[in-house]
Amino acid sequence: MNIASVRLFLDVVEAGSLSKVAARRQTVQSHVSRQISEFEAALGGPLFRRTGRGVTLTELGARASVRLRSWLQETERLTEELRTESGKLLGEVRMGIIPSGAHPLVTRLFERLRSEHPGIRLNITESQGTELDTLLDSGAVDMAVLFRFNRPSGREEKLLSVAHTYLVSAPGDEITRESTVNFSRLSGLQLVLPRRPSHWREALDEAARSLGFKLVSVAEADSLTVQKELVARTPGLYSVLGPYSMTAELQSGRLQASKLVKPDLVRHVTLAFPKQGKLSPASRVVAELVQQLVEAWGGQLTEPATEGK
Repeated sequence: MNIASVRLFLDVVEAGSLSKVAARRQTVQSHVSRQISEFEAALGGPLFRRTGRGVTLTELGARASVRLRSWLQETERLTEELRTESGKLLGEVRMGIIPSGAHPLVTRLFERLRSEHPGIRLNITESQGTELDTLLDSGAVDMAVLFRFNRPSGREEKLLSVAHTYLVSAPGDEITRESTVNFSRLSGLQLVLPRRPSHWREALDEAARSLGFKLVSVAEADSLTVQKELVARTPGLYSVLGPYSMTAELQSGRLQASKLVKPDLVRHVTLAFPKQGKLSPASRVVAELVQQLVEAWGGQLTEPATEGK
């Protein structure tokens, strides 16, 4: 019996609505619905009837809710006793992360740790991918969230999310008004781009060369904030960014973006670990929480908007 599944089931019983539980857990309704369906399959029958106003318990669900509530209370009591006997999980976890992935992921991770494992301390390093690789190789960080161009396949890296690429402009721009724009349309545009050396800059330059043109960089900056501010304040200036670096600006209307296609430059957001050495118990907890948060957000690094019923 999975404690998380039982807690979710009882939360839905109490709320009478999948969407309300999704909102409380800051995830999407489809994620909650899928977990409930898997729990029903494990118990061998439907626990809820879906209605236009939410959900109600079936006969099996009503019996299960009574017995599982008692079981959960006893399990939580026993868990707490064992935790007290064994001592709290303690330690510092050194985590590297790309700037575009730092918020809200680190914020929510910190909140979970404060609530569930207050003895674990986070030591966060924000840096670019090449620097994070160096920190991993030297053992200066215990794990890192970074971009890869290839999908990870080894045990040292776990796939968190897939990020497409967008042409970004000030609001009202004609080119970025469409949902997609061909990469070849960047020919001749004035761009603010990452400074060299950079794997991402090299990938952008190579994509342009493969289409027979050269990117026109009128400004270069490592800082995502600088890139976004220059574009937001300068009509006719563009940048090329991933989705997680500009969520707030798109929502507020300060920036406008169109997905780049032909080619579709895809990067894989991974949770990477040093090739040498084993993870400490505290590091394992942090790694698991990072993966849980991203999974709960539907495989994204940003929290999804709440769905209706």
